[in-house]
Amino acid sequence: MPVIFSDRGFRFHFYSSEGDPREPMHVHVAKRGEGDAKFWLYPEVAMADNRGLDARTLRWLTEQISLRRPEIVSAWHEHFGTPDER
Repeated sequence: MPVIFSDRGFRFHFYSSEGDPREPMHVHVAKRGEGDAKFWLYPEVAMADNRGLDARTLRWLTEQISLRRPEIVSAWHEHFGTPDER
């Protein structure tokens, strides 16, 4: 599970096995004991799934992912070696 970065105890990461065919570009976010979520990166950052995180936290995570989307996209390409999958 490649971790792209961590912030406030949250891990922003991918799973090495993202399915076949692979889902569109996305990132997983998790914090031990609090919950986890999945966010699509295109056409805009949007929550795809949430388990246990409150609305305030989800807003903050959406903002962080939006701000750091270029870094996340670059990490996706480095890890999966695929063209942009919007």
